[in-house]
Amino acid sequence: MDWRERSQRRPAINEPGHAHAFTFTCYRRFQFLKAERTCQWLAEAIDAARKDYDFALWTYVFMPEHVHAIIYPRQPIYDVRPILKAMKQSVGSKAVRHIRRYAPEWLERITVRHGKRTERRFWQAGGGYDRNVTEASTLFFMIEYIHQNPVRRGLVELAEDWKWSSAGWFAGRQPNWLRPDPIDVNLLPAAY
Repeated sequence: MDWRERSQRRPAINEPGHAHAFTFTCYRRFQFLKAERTCQWLAEAIDAARKDYDFALWTYVFMPEHVHAIIYPRQPIYDVRPILKAMKQSVGSKAVRHIRRYAPEWLERITVRHGKRTERRFWQAGGGYDRNVTEASTLFFMIEYIHQNPVRRGLVELAEDWKWSSAGWFAGRQPNWLRPDPIDVNLLPAAY
């Protein structure tokens, strides 16, 4: 999809009782999330944001160049923009410092110039994609879609074998330390 079309997507709707399905991508689809340390930073950032902004993390997958997550804000008044910023900003800052120190040949590839100002990007500009989820059937379809990402790409045979995914937790394993929260579909408006 062209960047102009992406920028025309509707803004996030912060409705009480809605879950949010996020997708956000590394700058120019570089596979920065292939590195274990980067996934670790992202998991730490998501966990900190979960505590700071009081949301349930229902599902996630970290692919080599993008992330999917479904969250459920627990407060009736919330804004997803600072939640996304909290999930992404510290990871980008750590990654750029790491690149500057250990892989300076990458700096030019992640540099964007705005007149005299330069910016280093880890994430693609913009908020990514946010879809409100209000129905249990849609939620479970999206969870399956998210968990099957590594399988569709041929990275693993079974979704639960992908380390940075909640699929392993759903299968009763502990693939990593970022435990998803229990899903309560009764919280969704369409479940009433």
